[in-house]
Amino acid sequence: MSHHLKFFIDGAWVDPAVPALLDVIDPSTEEAFTQISVGGKADVDRAVAAAKAAFQSFAVTDRSERLALLKRILEIYNERYEDIAAAVSREMGAPLAFARESQAWAGRAHLEATIAAFERFEFSEKRGSTMVVKEPIGVCALITPWNWPLNQIVCKVAPAIAAGCTVVLKPSEIAPISGIIFAEVIEAAGTPKGVFNMVNGNGPDVGQVMAGHPDVDMVSFTGSTRAGIIVAKTAAETVKRVAQELGGKSANIILPDADLETAVRKGVEGCFGNSGQSCDAPTRMLVPADRHDEALLFARDVAEAFIVGDPQAEDTVLGPVVSEIQFNKIQRLIEVGIEEGALLVTGGPGRPENLNRGYYVRPTIFGHVSPDMTIAREEIFGPVLSILPYETEEQAIAIANDTVYGLAAYIQSGDIEHARKVAARMRAGSVYLNYPEWDTFAPFGGYKQSGNGREYADWAIHDFLEIKGIVGWDG
Repeated sequence: MSHHLKFFIDGAWVDPAVPALLDVIDPSTEEAFTQISVGGKADVDRAVAAAKAAFQSFAVTDRSERLALLKRILEIYNERYEDIAAAVSREMGAPLAFARESQAWAGRAHLEATIAAFERFEFSEKRGSTMVVKEPIGVCALITPWNWPLNQIVCKVAPAIAAGCTVVLKPSEIAPISGIIFAEVIEAAGTPKGVFNMVNGNGPDVGQVMAGHPDVDMVSFTGSTRAGIIVAKTAAETVKRVAQELGGKSANIILPDADLETAVRKGVEGCFGNSGQSCDAPTRMLVPADRHDEALLFARDVAEAFIVGDPQAEDTVLGPVVSEIQFNKIQRLIEVGIEEGALLVTGGPGRPENLNRGYYVRPTIFGHVSPDMTIAREEIFGPVLSILPYETEEQAIAIANDTVYGLAAYIQSGDIEHARKVAARMRAGSVYLNYPEWDTFAPFGGYKQSGNGREYADWAIHDFLEIKGIVGWDG
């Protein structure tokens, strides 16, 4: 039975307090393929009440019980793996292979990393005559985005459960079906009622209500910086903890001692992955000025080899972007790049020539971009790369750090010691040297307007804990 029109509250699938429907659009066709119910304050109140009631007992469960629960969730997740991949492909237009190998895989990887970190996590520490204990913070509101739905759902839900918290999840209303399947996984794993609750809806009617709710102890939000500011202001009224992973405009510094062709190729691939819809994508490529034109040729060849098309086709590399709003934003910023004098190397406005519907964007490369141009400063969130020339290493570092964001930075060098020295000067929460493999045990989060708090593995568990000092422990 489909649960698309239901919420999951207190261990049961329930109807919304007030019936209201929202179309879920397939971005490859621009047509609705299903509907979901969207909630409001009454639904949030009901979910928070269930989470608050469940917290009293769940917070004091033995860690072995919570560990066993996470392992059951992983087992059921793997059983539903293909369903999850298919849902992500349909709701956000990800090519099916990418949805399977990256999107659904991310949820699995975070469950595995959280379990491994939890098995060795210490919840108490003796300091002199004081026992320092880490206790679950309470009821947590989790608000997740559409671009990496399982990645963000799991790297909030799993550590919250490990910590002993209870949660209310609001998945993105743009890509909600994978979240509904995840709730089915939670149910099938035998999660105690009230520990996990899910209410679908939009930001103002559900997300903000969750953030301001007096019985919510923490909000963990991933999304745009604009929305994050609203969440933080709303949460401030009740002085609750707010962890945020927000926007980015990450620099990719290709140093003179790097292999330029390899560095450019991998940089383009990194920027365009997930159709450019990753907050930590390396969207500003900085190259030595004397090799700038050479870098443009390498980048053009890579971009023009990307196959854009039907997410269900086996040879598709890039699917559509997620929505009409995103498509229009990207088109506007491409036009602004041209108007401000950047060199359009390949791509540009409009859909690829062979596609007349769907939110498909032409893989676009801009060269001769200056740091003050809009496309070098605003988060585009599409397959659009800006290439900026620099004269000296000092200038490259200054350009990289000259942004309100600080989520990630990328350094390419033939000398690892050189790369490490430059990495030390980056004002970013994650710095990637020479395109390493993804590490689910590394801390993930940002400086400046890219947010606060850290996710992944034990870093995330810490965010869901309060610290208590019991002084005079020895009597």
